[in-house]
Amino acid sequence: MKYLRFSYQDTVRYGLLQDTTIQVLDGTPFTKYTITDTNLDLNDVKILTPCDYSKAVCIGLNYRDHAEEFQLPIPTEPVVFLKPSTSALPYGGVVDYPIQCKRLDYEAELAIVIAKKAKNIEIDQVSEYILGYTCANDITARDLQPKQGQWTIAKSFDTFCPFGPFISDEVDPADLAIESRVNGKTMQKSSTKNLIFKVPFLVSYLSKVMTLLPGDIILTGTPGGISGMHHGDTVEIVIEGLGILKNTIG
Repeated sequence: MKYLRFSYQDTVRYGLLQDTTIQVLDGTPFTKYTITDTNLDLNDVKILTPCDYSKAVCIGLNYRDHAEEFQLPIPTEPVVFLKPSTSALPYGGVVDYPIQCKRLDYEAELAIVIAKKAKNIEIDQVSEYILGYTCANDITARDLQPKQGQWTIAKSFDTFCPFGPFISDEVDPADLAIESRVNGKTMQKSSTKNLIFKVPFLVSYLSKVMTLLPGDIILTGTPGGISGMHHGDTVEIVIEGLGILKNTIG
């Protein structure tokens, strides 16, 4: 299934995406739902973030080449930080360029979407707690990151967590092609097979630290090749089977 969250005639609904047609759902994928007889054209709706999250849990330095480009040691445990719910941005939204920032970076990431409350789960249970996967862009005010000595400020501005456009349960996260493009030029290109800490481990590990709630997302890290963006740039995150997340820089 490809779950799309959208607004149509001032009403927020979920639907199943079939090419350019949406089969409208009664209910949500996080609860119970039925498929209605209503079909909408994708061009007639406003795409929203595919879910609301209480927290976006993010993993830093989870690709070897990304750690190496910053000349940092390969982590022996996950590097974890959070993005607030106010950082969420849908497909097509405009990323605000903060006045405090002199360098704004893209980071292409696979995002895990949690289906139900998860606490203290084991690796072999993880698949029961994942609704699916989506594209994400871990926008970062890079020049503020070392200046602060921690990552929260650099990662948490409003609009700094674009994700979407839909959630899919049809992909295997073990080996998905992932890339970023800025103004059509490929900047990052890798595969999720290069993740240092894999999806099942991350969900289990994090559930033993904090309760993961339905709709929470886990950003799994970015490959090497990050660089700065400028006002007016168009950035795309492309992940195999998960479509294209497209945003512009304000």
